[in-house]
Parts: sequence; structure tokens; C-alpha cells
Amino acid sequence: MFLRGTVATATGCTFADPGILLAQSPNENQSPNENRSPNEKLNIASIAVGGRGWSDVNGAAQGHNLVAFCDVMTEASNRKGGYVQAAQQWPKARRYQDWRRLLDESNDIDAITISTPDHMHAAPTMAAMKLGKHVFTQKPLTHTVHESRALMIEARRSGVATQMGIQNQSTVGHRTTVALIQSGLIGKIKRAYGWSHKGWAGPEDGRPLQADEVPKGLDWDLWLGVASERPYADKIYQPMNWRGWIDFGSGTLGDMGIHIFEPMVSTLGVAPPLSVKSLGAAPNPETWQPGNTIEYQFAGTRYTTDNQLTYVWRDGKAGKPPLSSSAYLPADLKLPRQGTLFVGEKGAIVHSHGGGPSVFPNGLLDGYEMPEIGRRGHFENWHQAIRSGESACASFEFAAPLTETVLLGNVAVRFPGERLKWDSEALRFSNKPQANVFLKTEYRQGWNVDGL
Repeated sequence: MFLRGTVATATGCTFADPGILLAQSPNENQSPNENRSPNEKLNIASIAVGGRGWSDVNGAAQGHNLVAFCDVMTEASNRKGGYVQAAQQWPKARRYQDWRRLLDESNDIDAITISTPDHMHAAPTMAAMKLGKHVFTQKPLTHTVHESRALMIEARRSGVATQMGIQNQSTVGHRTTVALIQSGLIGKIKRAYGWSHKGWAGPEDGRPLQADEVPKGLDWDLWLGVASERPYADKIYQPMNWRGWIDFGSGTLGDMGIHIFEPMVSTLGVAPPLSVKSLGAAPNPETWQPGNTIEYQFAGTRYTTDNQLTYVWRDGKAGKPPLSSSAYLPADLKLPRQGTLFVGEKGAIVHSHGGGPSVFPNGLLDGYEMPEIGRRGHFENWHQAIRSGESACASFEFAAPLTETVLLGNVAVRFPGERLKWDSEALRFSNKPQANVFLKTEYRQGWNVDGL
């Protein structure tokens, strides 16, 4: 049975208090967010305005002033939106190809969206925060675990309002799932599963040797950014193939895992995991593998039955979890292509990614008073955080540990069959020193940013 929450006026975060290591309130010496009138418009800038960036710039600028934008591709392309369309829609906005120049001329900018490929999330985000700019950065927050921790620490120091682009967190369907489980409808949670049909991967033999002609308007060096230099190769890295390349993307875990882990983290309030183990194949030297099965062990919370919780992630060729994962699931149930399964003491909930909860058995809903869930805009939540000084729902205090959790799977896949014990406070694997080298990458010469 699919449950649709009724609309109410509440707009706040309704998630479990996450057991996030190092979580703390901003110290009294850090710069506070600027308090603004609710009716005062913000001056917004956007870094990358094509594809997902087009949705982000329009969402962030709605009701506010778009004063500047940047994109490495200055000609029209087959991407949605982009530099040319942004110039037409906001003719008075300053235009840049290099985000560093935008930041050099950012005195009038209050807040910035960053919608680049994964490997270029951290550098402009860190640089913007150091200038006191509020930031909205697309998911996954960063390309490496080290970057996530660094951004969280800088967000605390600077006091700016932060938000990760994980818009499903703000939907009524998502927040209904959180409310149902936290109310105890299916009892405490015994285990959970997440899955996606996607299988981002690249060619097994790695990058091509030939150098193709760079498309007109594309600054290939700026697109590479912090990544190691290589020739442009037509249709190999773009428009979306970069997700399958280790130097640029985070595979299916970074693309969809960051979305699908989130309902479990929000609902149960788990901290980064105690351990992680890959049950699938190792990646290629330069590209991700097309299927994962990864087992995470988390410390239990007040919403779980035991002192540890097992969460199993599957993507691509690994398929969906078996229906036998819970005795409460009908034998003929067709699971969604992407989603989360919560197995509780008294029942089960299947949360469809982008949708909402289905409860099994249906009888659990007899006489149950459905929660009233208010609509909340993800960008509006960030705008409000900028004005009020309060945290947005996907602030880096929440987003960094979530990203840490997800990206640990991309380290574990390099050591199939081995259980890697994770020490989040020290930001290292305690039983596998060889795995720690994958927590951070070296930036290309000339691309280092203070704090990273």
C-alpha cells in the first residue's frame, strides 16, 4: 500500500538525531550567518549551469538575484541549459568560464551553487566557504572521504549556511517514511537494504591513447581541474560517462547510493559505519565495476533491535534484495528499480526512491493515524538557513558523514571479501593500512586549495 502524507504547514527537519562523530554546535568565535529580512533577496552565483546545474541554478535563483554564473563550456551543447541559455535568461549576470575568477570578483555574492562533476565539488566549495559564501553543493558532497571531513570542519569554522543537493530528502514521500518508522509502526528495525538498477562503469582497458579534437567552447583543462592531465577523448568522459571513471566520478554509490542510503540514515540516526565489506568484484585500474554488493555494519540506535545494524547495498548487475529478506513481503511483490527495504519486528516498509513508503502487512495501518507531513522546498530550506542562521536539513554537518559512509564502499570494493574496520574519529581503517591511501587523492599541480 502506498502512503501519501497529507499536506500541513510544518517545514522543519524531522529526522533522528544522528550519532555523528565530532558533531558539535558552532563555537562562539566563528562568524555567524548574516541575519536578513525574510523579504530581502539574496545575490546568487552558480558554478556549472548545464545538466543538473541547470536545475540547481533555477532552483537557487527563484525569487532571488542571479548575479553571476560559470561553466567550462561556453558554446551551446546537447546538455540541458548551459552557458548560452543562462546568458539568455540572465543577460545582466556576469559570465565566467573559470570558477576561480568568479570567486576573485565575488564581493557582491551572498551564496553559490556548485554542480560540477564529483571530482570538482570540494575545491570550489572550500574556496567559497573561506570567502564567507553560503554554499549549495551537489551530491555526493565530495569525491573522497578526506574532502568530506575537511568541508565539514570548514563549515563549522566559517559559520556559513550549507546544503547538499539531495532534494529527495525534502519530499513528502521521504519524510513520511521517516515518520512511520520513528513512530514504531513496524517495530524496531532488524536490518535494512538499499539498491539501484544503475551500474556506472567504464571500459576495462582504461583511457584511450588518442587525443580527439576538443569541442569548440570547452576548456578541457578547466574541466579536468584537480584530476590528472590526459587528452580529451570524444564520448569517453562526457556528457555523463565521467561517473564510471575513478578519477572523476564515484560510480553508482556516489550517484544513487547517496540518495538511497539517506532514508536509512535520516530515519535511524546512524553514524558512519563500524565496518564495511565488499562481496563483489574489484574495480578496474581506472574505472568502476558495473555491480556492487556491499555489507555495512552500523552501531545500533534507539530505532534498531540490536547493538549493531546490518545494511546491504546492491547496484547494477547485483540486482535487488531477495523477497525472502522479510517474511512480511508478498511472494509476488515487484520491488521498485531503486529503493530501500526496512525489515522491522512487526512488518516491513519498502521505500521507493523518488516515491514513498509501502507498508507490509497492510493490517498494520488499521486504526493508524497518519502523520501530517508539510511540504518543504530544498532550496527554500537553504535560503531560510541563510537568513536565520539555523542549519539546513542537508547541511554539511549531516551531508559529510553521509558522504563518508557511502564513499567507504568505494574503498571496500578494492579489497573484495575483506571486512574493513572503520575508525571515523581518526578517519582511517584500523585493520587495513593499505586501504587508507584511497581516502584522499593528490590534486594536480597548481590546483591545490587551502584546507584540502
